[in-house]
Amino acid sequence: MPRTTLLLADGFEEIETMTIVDVLRRADISVALAGLDLEPKKGSHGVFVLPEISVDDIKSENYQMLILPGGQPGTNHLMADLRVLRLIREFHQSNKYLAAICAAPMVLAKAGVLGEKEATCYPGCEKGLGQAKVLDKKVVQSNNIITSRGPATAFCFALLLVEILRDKATADQVGKGLLLPPTYCRE
Repeated sequence: MPRTTLLLADGFEEIETMTIVDVLRRADISVALAGLDLEPKKGSHGVFVLPEISVDDIKSENYQMLILPGGQPGTNHLMADLRVLRLIREFHQSNKYLAAICAAPMVLAKAGVLGEKEATCYPGCEKGLGQAKVLDKKVVQSNNIITSRGPATAFCFALLLVEILRDKATADQVGKGLLLPPTYCRE
């Protein structure tokens, strides 16, 4: 079973987080919810989520992908945490997948792994991506880095993660079960 971990900080975006976790688990992909500590994390709209592990427990060799949801001030908390930046670099150096949505691609840029790659993000966050080539697309994959725009693109983002970690047939099957039109993510 593919294993991923999703980082949680106070102020995370709830729609993105829950959509990603739900879609991946429907595809039999393990998602460990990792907090900056083990205290319950309060989302940007007041929903609480209890982390299963701490960021200190994450070892890149145990996971195929590190996922960062957006939201504020959650993204700022992730950017300010040196453990998160180190972990992102470790995953990148090991050629593991890094997936970030909404404002969270800025964390990848701050960690120095985005460079001049193609990426997308929440409107207004473009300058935070540094030298990246910002595209106006729902989801962008540039080698081992996957980025997406925000809450409305979370299903497309999560389904691409399923396709990467499983296969297209599984992603299509999960999307069909969610009643997403087959062309929705290609529009």
